[in-house]
Amino acid sequence: MRIVLVGAPGSGKGTQAKMLVEKYGVPQISTGDLLREAVAAKTPLGLQAKAAMDAGQLVSDQIVLNMIEERLKAPDTQNGFILDGFPRNIPQAEALDVMLNRLQKPLQGAILIDVDFDLLMQRITGRRTCVSCGAVYNIYTSPSKLEDHCDQCGGNLHHRADDNEETISNRLRVYEMQTAPLIAYYTNQNKQYTQEGNGEIEEIFEGLCNIIDSLPLLTPQKEDIETAISMEESENKTTIMENHQELTTFDDKSKEKAKETEVTSEKKAKEAPKTSVKRTTRSTKRKKKEATTMAAKKKATATKAKATKKKAAKKKAAPKKKKAAKKKAAPKKKKAAKKRK
Repeated sequence: MRIVLVGAPGSGKGTQAKMLVEKYGVPQISTGDLLREAVAAKTPLGLQAKAAMDAGQLVSDQIVLNMIEERLKAPDTQNGFILDGFPRNIPQAEALDVMLNRLQKPLQGAILIDVDFDLLMQRITGRRTCVSCGAVYNIYTSPSKLEDHCDQCGGNLHHRADDNEETISNRLRVYEMQTAPLIAYYTNQNKQYTQEGNGEIEEIFEGLCNIIDSLPLLTPQKEDIETAISMEESENKTTIMENHQELTTFDDKSKEKAKETEVTSEKKAKEAPKTSVKRTTRSTKRKKKEATTMAAKKKATATKAKATKKKAAKKKAAPKKKKAAKKKAAPKKKKAAKKRK
């Protein structure tokens, strides 16, 4: 069996998928699990996915498809698989068909687990999970016997913060917008099936098994395989042409840049002598100016030194001059004194 399980959050899709895995012996392939495992294992695809997530971007459909393709090559998928969480829209569904046809593993059916809106709200908002063992309860449909504690291990029961009416309503609206076109897509291929999901788990499981057991044993048609290969070759050619165009553009730009560099170099070479002369003239003028300034400073310093020396000599000679004048005047004073007597 090769199926896609479609269901809203709270539809019980995960629970039913596990039961189908046990009954039919085929793996459940969840894109969320594939991403987490690839990132943790640091595979090439995991590194690409991590780079996108670290940049705040969505992981591209192509990366997810490549992960699914790698998983489908494992031996445990020989008897079939259950895809969970992918595709979510028409482009993803179309790309998945191309890939599965090329692998000669065409999809046999898309099964919708259909649950009433009110019941979905009740299932999600009433959900409680044991923090110790992971057991799940619901305060409306399957409450624990021990209030706020797990019946199995006694652990505390946790209510997720995003399991509230406003958040769930938004998630369900987004789901309906995405799923309606997807159901129409598989209906047009006669691959769409619906199982009512309002009853007991065992009843829903029995209905799913009846659908799966009645699925036509599809074998890949030659024209489907050829179309898939042709589409992939076309995509590869387009990618190659785009890459070639990018390389050509890059090469042209490189040539233009090299030419511009060459022209600039020639222009600089021509202007170099003029620039050199200008620089030499400026340098000479600057040196002359510096020499004149230096000479003026030396002259001023010498003049100042000469004046200081002259002043010091004058100051030094003053006492001697005074003493000589006094000595010269003494006889005259003596003679004048005798006359007065």
